[in-house]
Order: sequence, then C-alpha cells, then structure tokens
Amino acid sequence: MIILNEETRCIVQGITGKQGSFHTEQMLNYETSIVAGTSPGKGGQKFGPVNVYNSIAEAKEEQEINASIIFIPAPFAKDAAYEAISQLDLVVIITEHIPVHDSMQIVEYAKRNNTTVIGPNTPGIISPGVGKLGIMPTHLFDKGNIGIVSRSGTLTYEVAYQITNAGMGQSTCLGIGGDPVVGLNYADVLQMFEEDDETGAMVMIGEIGGNAEERAAEFIDKNISKPVIAYIAGVTAPPGKRMGHAGAIIEGESGTAESKINALKQAGVNVASTPSGIVDIIKKIL
Repeated sequence: MIILNEETRCIVQGITGKQGSFHTEQMLNYETSIVAGTSPGKGGQKFGPVNVYNSIAEAKEEQEINASIIFIPAPFAKDAAYEAISQLDLVVIITEHIPVHDSMQIVEYAKRNNTTVIGPNTPGIISPGVGKLGIMPTHLFDKGNIGIVSRSGTLTYEVAYQITNAGMGQSTCLGIGGDPVVGLNYADVLQMFEEDDETGAMVMIGEIGGNAEERAAEFIDKNISKPVIAYIAGVTAPPGKRMGHAGAIIEGESGTAESKINALKQAGVNVASTPSGIVDIIKKIL
C-alpha cells in the first residue's frame, strides 16, 4: 500500500457540514483512523466518537494528527488547505470547483512545505483493510496487489469492482483529481507503486484533455518496471468539446484519446479498449 497506512491519523475539516458528516461516518465505519474534526465556532462538540475543534492547531494540542481530509466549500477551501499543509504531512481535498488560481497556490504551497496533496476534486484514497480518506463506496474494494491511479472517480469504482469480482484485489486506489491543476500526478503515484512491495501491477485510468497521460507515458518508459495496464475514457468525444471534468478539453492534436493511447503503447503499456478488458489483461500478465 502507499500513502495511507496504519500510522495515518486524520482530521476532517468541515466535519459538521452535510458532506463532511456523511463521509466521516462512512470512513469511521471502514475503521479509518479519524481522530478529530474542525468546524470553526463549534469547538467542544462531538461527532460520534470524534471531538470537534475550532482549528487544526487546537486539535493538535490534544491529538496526534498527520493527515487531513477537506470538505470545505470551494470559496474557503484554499484557507483550509493552507491551514492543513502548514501543519500536516498529507492533505486530501475532496472539494470541487476550486478556482484554478487557488489550486495553483495550494499546490505550490504544498511543495514548499513538503506536504503530499491529493486533489482537489478527487474521490480520495483507499487502502483496503487499512482505511479510506475519501468518498468511494467501500464494498467495491478488496485487499490485493493491484494499484489503481485515476483521474475519474466513477471509472475507478467500475474498474476496482471488476478486479474484486475477478478474485483479485487492490493494494491502494487513488484518484488524482479531475481538475487542470492537482497535487500528486500520475508519475508521482506510479513511482510509489513501483517501490511498494505490496503492489504487483498497476492500473492507470485516464481520460481525454490535457497531457497528463502523455507525460505519464514518458515517465513509465524511463522509470517503471512493473506491469502497467491503462484505459483512456473519451474515445468518441468530439474535438473542442468541454467534458465533465475541468481538465478534459481537447486542443488540436494534444489531449485526444488517440494521442494518449499511442503514447502509452509506445511506452510498453498494455492499453485496454474497454474497462472490462483491464481484468483480462491483468490475468494474462500476472
């Protein structure tokens, strides 16, 4: 497994909001180590077994915390991210629709502080058998040795479910986020899987728009020895049309499904033509 492990102790920023409270309950049910929450002005309250604090600094006076998951609305997410990045090792930003210039500042600030940021606009991360910091439905996942990294939440769920159904499981599944600017990128995560003893092969799920997959292909070619299986969504999308994700816009030749698939194949990656084809490829190569 990578990033999320038995030592991860997490605080939920925005724990009393609708999304925060719902997903905190789900994470606790999955036995994730959620040790505190923040909600300014509501310090001293409790959410189930979890103490609520006004700030991370206040929580750290009483709890050992090294990670955060953010369910703060977009206009306030940058402040919440800065608060977490300045004090913690791992920050997972679930929030959608964060302005691009805010995301750029968040990612730059994280680099300066040597903090790992997943997202924004991510379903989060799950290590089956250990816990999840995110919003993914846990029944789709099972412990195993396939690492999954994806830009799409729903496709992650679909592929994970098919891998689980085939009697294989996952080491860690991570959504890097669908926005143009995100913290961890494909190469970062693929390198972690490469170095992880519990990951035997990795699945990379991409989509049209941007050049993240082409950059990943270059990285795989030079740095990755374990098997990589890829799937690119959006083969039938018309050029120039804006898709659901902010990052999924095609400009000229770059960012098309075809250019991504060709780059990955040239790097020796096994590219599936459908999500269900991923399992067939895994069975052949493992």
